[in-house]
This record gives sequence, C-alpha cells and structure tokens, in this order.
Amino acid sequence: MSIFGATGSIGQNTIDLIARDPDAYDVVALTGASNIDRLAKDAKQLKADVAVTADPMRLEDLRAALSGSGVEAAAGHDAMIEAAQRPTDWVMSAIVGAAGLQPGICALEQGATLALANKESLVCAGALILATAKQHDARLLPVDSEHSAVFQALVGEDMGSVERIILTASGGAFRDWPLEDLAQATLAQASSHPNWDMGQRITIDSASMFNKALELIETREYFEVSPKQIEVLVHPESMIHALVGFNDGALMAHVGPPDMRHAIGYALNWPTRRALPVERLDLAAIGALTFRAPDEERWPALRLAREVMERGGLAGAVFNAAKETALDGFIDGHLGFTRMAEVVDEVLNTSDPSHIDAQMTLDNVQAADHMARQVAKNIIEQTAG
Repeated sequence: MSIFGATGSIGQNTIDLIARDPDAYDVVALTGASNIDRLAKDAKQLKADVAVTADPMRLEDLRAALSGSGVEAAAGHDAMIEAAQRPTDWVMSAIVGAAGLQPGICALEQGATLALANKESLVCAGALILATAKQHDARLLPVDSEHSAVFQALVGEDMGSVERIILTASGGAFRDWPLEDLAQATLAQASSHPNWDMGQRITIDSASMFNKALELIETREYFEVSPKQIEVLVHPESMIHALVGFNDGALMAHVGPPDMRHAIGYALNWPTRRALPVERLDLAAIGALTFRAPDEERWPALRLAREVMERGGLAGAVFNAAKETALDGFIDGHLGFTRMAEVVDEVLNTSDPSHIDAQMTLDNVQAADHMARQVAKNIIEQTAG
C-alpha cells in the first residue's frame, strides 16, 4: 500500500489504523509536504520503501531524518509521480487540492485500488478518472465521509431505484452567524470547526460550504446521477453522513460519529468490515438530531456548484482552481471571507470558454487549472490594490 498525503489529517488517520497491525501491511510509499519530521517518523515506523516530500528544497532534511533507516528519500513533482507508479494493491489519495490528480491517475494506471479522499480529482476530471479506472481494471473507493456513506447505503441496491442522494453538512463555523457579520469573519474563526478535527484548508472550506459544493460535483461524477437528484441538508450534529432515497419512498441513512477513521477503515478493509477504534453512539444520550435546509445566500458556493454541473466540460477544473486561489487569498489576508465566492463566480463568468469546452485530457485539465488560477490571482490583486 501507499499513502499520498501521509502527513495531513486523512493520512494520519490512515496511519493510525494500519499502525495498530503493521505486520498486515507492506508499505511502499509515503508522501508529504513540509512536515519532514512526521513524514520520516512514519516512514521508519511503517518500514516504507520510499518517503517523498513535495518540496525539493527539503530533500536533504528528509535524507538526514531517514539516515540509517533503509528508507529511500526523494523530493519534488517527478519523485511524487515515480512513487505513484510503483506497483501496489491499495493507495490512499489524500493530497489536498488539484495536486492530487496526477498521482491518483498514475496509481489507477497500475491497477491499484484507489481510496479517494482527494475530492478535487473527481471535481476536476471525473470522466478521466473513471475512464482510467475502467481501462486498467482498477477500483475507486470513496473516503469522504458523505460518499462513503452513500456507497455503503447502496450495497446490494439497484441504482435504477435511486431517486435522490442527500449529503449532510454541519454548516461549519458560521452556520448560526448573522449574515451581515460574515464579511468580517477572521481566519482564526474560520479555521475552527465545531465537530470535526481537520486541516485548516478543509475547515475553512466547511465554513464557506465550498467543501460541500465540491462534494455535490463529486457525487454527480462518482455515482453518475443527475444534479437534480442531489440535495444538501444542514445537520449540525454530524451524526448522519448521507442518506439515499429510493423510488418506494424509503430513506437509507448512514449514522456514525464524526470520525474519519470509519470511512478510511471501510475503504481499507473493503469488501469486509473489521473492528475500528471509533466511538459507539448512544442514541438515547444524544436524544435528538436536527436538520434544516441550506441558505444559499449564506453559502453561495452551493449555487455555483450547480452552475458548474449544468455547464459540464472542464468547468469543475476552473471552479476548483478558482476556489483554491481564493482560499489562498483569504488565508494570506488579501480577501474577506465572503469575497471568496465572489471571486470564484467572477472567474467562472470571465474564463475563456475554449478551456472549459476542451476535451477532457490531463493536459487540458491542467491548462484550465492554470488559466483559472491566473484569472483569480488578477482579480485578487485588483481587490487588494
């Protein structure tokens, strides 16, 4: 097995599970970014063949940290791709953002089972990912808690009987804030999630609901349903992760604690289930679960996602690149919280249609991504100026 994005929250939760029974796994590659100490420690503990940092300037640091361990050290984009091309049977794709797309494709080309936590892969290039998996007899397993929940609810079911898929959303840090206060939300406030323990970027995406917007697109791609069949429901307790509605009126709900080790463990052990070190819910103690419809004035990202799905083509790649760039702008202090959605909207409306309508190849996806980032950067610079 290999873990791409081993030092992030998904990667660390994956390592937490496999480290409980390390002899059961043959670890080929771990990849990370700047957390060299963590990457090296995990690579040595799991006896990985190679550890790769995405930052070529940190290669010597990684080599020093791995000295005497027998674990190979490598760095940079080419090394990431080479690690992804090493044969293995199971790969966790947990690199954050569009950077996870190419390594995931390389893993699929080796015929590996790809446990997909990198939602941007399907958002940017869903058709390409699915075609690659089919061509190489590889398997995709969803690791987002919502998509894992849908996947589990569909076991043994006929997709033709599915009427709707309902994704739940916690609402993030600002779900109960007055609308007029959102523009003044700070980075620290947006970086604190009420339920989940996640990395900073995904936590902010939860507050803006861009995370759920990506998941809408991901659902359409993964389960091949129409946009009209996908709904979002705000569920502050984060106990129900998704629901599937069938043509007889039944709803199948997946209920569990807000712990990513469940979805990871399901993908790790599929098609069987194994005991996992997650909380067992006491529903009587919980007492009640609440739901409400999402307010698209509060969360315009949801509207933008539906526009992207209707547009099709490479609109998802443009949307994601603009979102990532706007998020950078917010983190760096150049954009207010509510300006992120405005920037993404403007990029979608001003981008060169030839990029969006181009054939879905990796080169064209990367070109659309580059173009959208540049357009977004220009908008942000004008805002800052």
